Formats: sequence, structure tokens, C-alpha cells
Amino acid sequence: MKRFLLPAGIVALLCALPAKGQQPSEQDSVRMYELQQIEVTATRATRQTPVAYTNLSREEIARKNFGQDIPWLLQTMPSVVATSEAGTGIGGTSMRVRGTDATRINVTMNGVPMNDAETHSVYWYDTPDLASTVGSLQFQRGAGTSTNGTGAFGGSVNMTTESLPTVFNGSASLSYGSYNTNRQAVQISSGLLGRHWALDARVSHIGSDGYVDRASTDLKSYMFQAGYYSGRTMVKVLSFGGKAEVYLAYTGLTKDQMAENRRYNPEGEIYGYLHDAAGNPILDEWGSPKRGVIGFYDDHKDNYLQINNHLIISHRFNDRWSLNVTGHYTYGDGYYQNYKNDQKLKKYNLPPIDVAGTEVSKTNLIRRKSMNNDFGGIVASANYTTGHLSLSMGASWNMYDGEHWGRVLGMEKVPDFPQTEYYRNATTKNDANVFAKINWEVARGLTIFGDMQYRHIHHKITGVNDNYDDTTGALQLLDIHRSYDFFNPKAGVSYAFADRHNVYASFAIAQKEPTRNNFTDTKAGDYPTSERLNDWEFGYTYRAPRFTANVNFYYMDYKDQLILTGEVSDTGEALARNIPDSYRRGIEIAASWQATRWFTLGANATFSQNRIKNYEEHVTLYDNADNWEWKGESVNRLGTTTIAYSPSIIAGVVFDFHISGFDAVLHTQYVSKQYLTNAEIEEMTLDRYCVTHLNLGYTLRTKTIKSVRFGLQINNLFNTKYCNNGYGYSSAFEDGSRINESFYFPQAPLNVLANVTVRF
Repeated sequence: MKRFLLPAGIVALLCALPAKGQQPSEQDSVRMYELQQIEVTATRATRQTPVAYTNLSREEIARKNFGQDIPWLLQTMPSVVATSEAGTGIGGTSMRVRGTDATRINVTMNGVPMNDAETHSVYWYDTPDLASTVGSLQFQRGAGTSTNGTGAFGGSVNMTTESLPTVFNGSASLSYGSYNTNRQAVQISSGLLGRHWALDARVSHIGSDGYVDRASTDLKSYMFQAGYYSGRTMVKVLSFGGKAEVYLAYTGLTKDQMAENRRYNPEGEIYGYLHDAAGNPILDEWGSPKRGVIGFYDDHKDNYLQINNHLIISHRFNDRWSLNVTGHYTYGDGYYQNYKNDQKLKKYNLPPIDVAGTEVSKTNLIRRKSMNNDFGGIVASANYTTGHLSLSMGASWNMYDGEHWGRVLGMEKVPDFPQTEYYRNATTKNDANVFAKINWEVARGLTIFGDMQYRHIHHKITGVNDNYDDTTGALQLLDIHRSYDFFNPKAGVSYAFADRHNVYASFAIAQKEPTRNNFTDTKAGDYPTSERLNDWEFGYTYRAPRFTANVNFYYMDYKDQLILTGEVSDTGEALARNIPDSYRRGIEIAASWQATRWFTLGANATFSQNRIKNYEEHVTLYDNADNWEWKGESVNRLGTTTIAYSPSIIAGVVFDFHISGFDAVLHTQYVSKQYLTNAEIEEMTLDRYCVTHLNLGYTLRTKTIKSVRFGLQINNLFNTKYCNNGYGYSSAFEDGSRINESFYFPQAPLNVLANVTVRF
């Protein structure tokens, strides 16, 4: 909590500043704005760039922001499917784009990679209330333009922090709704002080009990930035982050469990012998004491602290040349603790224990898995712009240093059990890249695009891992040293004609290294390889004052794509395997029509085909369903199959009303059936769903304060029972039989969230 005293004190200090001071000139404000825009130039697409993208402004983000994570705010965008473990969009959220999972979606803030260097995922609750920090967002689909960090195999989310305001202002916001969901936030900005300085700070808290039982979330966050402006130079210091305490909810429910109780959370279950109300043992059908769930473990939680720091220097040499350099450092520290039933002691590097003269090799226990990491580096870009030419050159170097370890904290049958460490391993990763890209209007309306990137990665993992290896009878030993060198060229052309029309085409190569989990959750020696994407995009855009439309065709051809198998690790991480040949192809359609000054209709749809060629299904083989002794693998050659988690149709429609301070946005999304594994087993699917959300708002402006906004968010307006995520796996037996198991994450029924925000 002490880490939050500094930002809280900064807010208090800013509150003490006089509301009226030296007013910045219009020239100061324009120059300050232009300097801050240099930060985003190098990695963003423009109208002349032949890629599919969507921009979100600060105002659009603010209208949607009731405290949910970024994936929840992007649901209206083409080809996006958002998921939530707790069922409310707060806590364990993620998203998929064109069917690709979050590890293939590149995310940056001010050009700094946000994807975890090891897993390539973004754990959104580790940066709570991030939407309140974002000033603008560009969402690119496909390989997109060159960026920093892990490769974009489905899309990229390019965010910048909010620009420092030139005038004194502030806000206070309160939200409350279903499942005790609540948010409190205070923000204040100094405006331009002495024509050179500006300060901005925010603190907030988000809490929720979650729709799923015990899937509680307690998030504390802050943001502070200070800037200095002098002529053509800006220096800005930024720090943002927070502390998260989240009750685990990464285990899904079977269909039978959902039929009985959709809110049930299997996490934290404590198994023991059952007794009736009188205290008498309950017997099973064979007359033996019956075991079952006798309670839940309260501290079955993920606790994590993450602090992100940026030092940004921007300089405009003249009207054509500009430079941006950003140094960054992120600190992360945390653990998750859980109760595990009927655990084999050998999996924790522990010998059998003696209980009243009986040797016991299996018992209930409490474990804690911890991690600590440092991530830092520098990103830089130089930009040259004239009326017909835009050139960007950039480079980055990032280093990650992390450590993982685990301890057994307690054991059911040994009350005085000493805490014992059972694994520890370390990771270092160096990631460097250089790129250059050009947009050149060679003739009226005709622009060519070129983009070249070279990226080098060295990844090292050593130590003892937490996975028990049945083949060796010991915990997994890690000694992984991998280097990768990727050349990722991109080229395209766009042609604008008759003022309103634009056609474009592009080809891009993207390459990506495996994640930590790809290495650790596989057999020793059977390590994954890097993957490669050849991405073709063809599109047409029509722009008129009241109507815009875009049609985009894509063909994404993969070599050795790491595709989700539908299985998950012991910690809920999705598992993947290299597939030699696979592809995704489809058409994306988006349109927006401003019918009147107060009504806009928007719609988008993606129709796609996502296939694996010559798929081989690998299923774990056991002796029988009674003994479950591991025997190896069963391999089934299935030919061409559909890629898991890849709906053939994603469609949405948005009705946007705004008149006299009142606004209403009605959003409906349809997602077709998704297979949970790559074997196309009908009983292992996510059913199609159609869900509608409604946002209402009214803004009141007065003479004494800038505005008061009242908002009401009604999620799942028509009370649809649906699941937007799940997982599944199969087990085979020596007699030729198999068991297919599927697990799902139910989403909340109709729920509401009210908000009031005062701006001054």
C-alpha cells in the first residue's frame, strides 16, 4: 500500500494548485499537442497505409469506460471476440482476433511492448483501469505495420497515454452495479505551468465480487506524468500500474455443472469426508466413508504488483524531421496461492510421509507459486514527412530478467509441515529490432508502402520447473537456449481516386518465437520451432461526409503455426503445438452511416474459413479409466480440420444516438460456433451466441463546473445464457475407447453498472 502513497500525495498536491493561473497561448497549446503526437507516428497506420485498422479516440474510450478491461472495450471492432473468466469483463479477460489468441496480438503503450516477454500474453488486471490512462488507440488486423515486441499474428493494439492538458482540469468518477462491482477514480491536471511544465495524476480502485462464485477482484491503480516543453522539445516522465488481488477462476464448468449452477467456481475446493447434519459419516454405495467438497480455500488468489515507467523525449528539428526516444522499465512481483486436492507428493519433490504408521504418498496441500521480473529497454524512431513522402526509421532493445519458484506451504496430514521449496528457475530474454518504412505518393492518389524489420531474440530458461515428467520420474529440468533472427518485410500499394474511393493491397511476412509455455509444456527434446505468417490483404474503402464503408479480404498462410489444442496447463494457460500447414482466409466488412445529426448506424461482419491441413491429433494414452496409468500417446490422422476457437462468422451492429446532452449506444454481437479442439468433435464446441449491450448517458453542463455525466451500462440486455470461452481435452485408453471432456466459462446474465463523473 505504501507504493500508492506517492501518487496519492501527488494528487493532493495538484489539488492545492490554483485553479486559475497563467493561461497558455494558442501557439503553446498547438506546439505541445504536436510534440506529444510524435510518440505515435512510427508504428501507426494512416489512410495511405494498405492495412486494415480502426482508431479509437479519447472521447470514444471515455464513453465506454466503466472500469472494464481493454478487451471488453474493443468488442465492437471487426473480428474481435472478448472473453472473461469472472463473467463481467473485469479481472481475467482476454480477446481473440480473426480466431488468433492473445499471445499473437501485439500490444504496445507509447511504443513500449506490453506483452509479457515469456508468455506473450497481456494480463490486463495487472495494469488496472488502463482505459483511464489511454489517450488514443489504434487496432490493426493482420500482420500490420512493424512494431516493437512479439510479432503480430492476428492483430496489434497500439495505445498511447493521454496527452498532458494545457489547462487546469480534473475529474472524479464513481461507478456501482451488479455483483458489487464498483469503481472510484480521481484525476487532476495542472495545465501548463510557466509555459513549460505540466503535471497529471490519477488514482483509482476497482472491485467486484464477479458473476462466478468467489471470482472477486480488488484492483488499485495509479498514473502520474510530468512534462517539460521548450520550443521544439518535450521531455515526459510517466509512471502507471497497480496492485491486483484476484480470486482464481480459471477452471471452467462442464455442461452438467452449468445446468445445476452456472455460477459455481471449482477453484479452491477442499475435499474431505462428508458428514450429515448430526455429524455422522455419509457412506457411499459400497458402505465406505464418502468424500466430497467440504469447503473452499479463502486465499485461493493471484496477487500481483506491476509498475510501468517511461521516460519519453521528443524533438522536432523542423517541419519535416522529428525524433522520439523512450526509455522504459517495468517491475513485476507477485504470486498465486491455491489449495490442491489428492496431490502425489512426488510431484512436489517430496518423499512419502508416515501417518500413524501408514505410508502416505498422496494428500491435500497448499502451494504458492511466485515470480519476480524486471523488464527494461529503449525504443527510438526518427520520422521524416513532406507532402508526398512519409519515412520512419526505428530501433528498440529490450531485456527481460525473471525468476519463478514454488513452495509447499502446508499439508493436510502434517500440521507442523515446514514450508518447502520444490522448484526454481530463471529466464533471461534479449529482444532487439530495427525497422524502416515508407509511404510515398509517387503519383496523384497512388501511394506505395514498404516496411522492413530485422528482429533478433535470445531466450534462455534454466533450472527446475514445476511440471512432473512421467518419463523420467522427476520434476522437469530446463536448460533451454534459443536464438532467433527474423527478417519481416512488408509491401503494398493504395490508390485513392474520385475523392471518396480508395483501393489497396499488401503482402507481409511475420515471424514469431515460441512462448515459455510452448517449451515447458512439451516433452523434453520435442521443443517447438518458430512460426511464420504470409499475410495477403486486399481492400476497398469508400468515404463520404455521412457514410463510410470498407471491405477487406485476407489470406493468412502459416508455416508451423503454434495452434491452441484446447488443453490448458495446471495454471490455466492454453497449450499449443506446431502445425506444419494451416491458413485463415476471410472477408471483413464494416460500414458507418450518419443518418441524421443525432443518429449513426454502424455494422461489421467477418466471414472466414480457418483450416489445418493434414492434422495429426495427439491424445494422452492411459491403461484404463479406473487406474489412469500413463502409457504414452495415441496419434490420429484426421486430414483437414477447423482450427480451434475460430468462428466462421463474427458480426456486430451499433446504434448510436446523441442529442441535447443525451446519448445511447446499443451494440449487438453474433459469434458462430467454435470448436474447442482441432479435432472437430461436435460435443466439444462453444455454442453460437448473440448478445446485446446498452450504454446510456446524459451530460449536464453548468457555469460552475465543466460537466456532470451520468451513465448507465446494461450488459446482456436480453438475458442471454452464453459462454464466450472454454477448453477441452481427450484421453485415450488401451482398449481403444476415449473420453472427451469440455469445460466452459458462463457469462453474466442481465447486469447493470451506473456511473457519475464530474469534470471541472
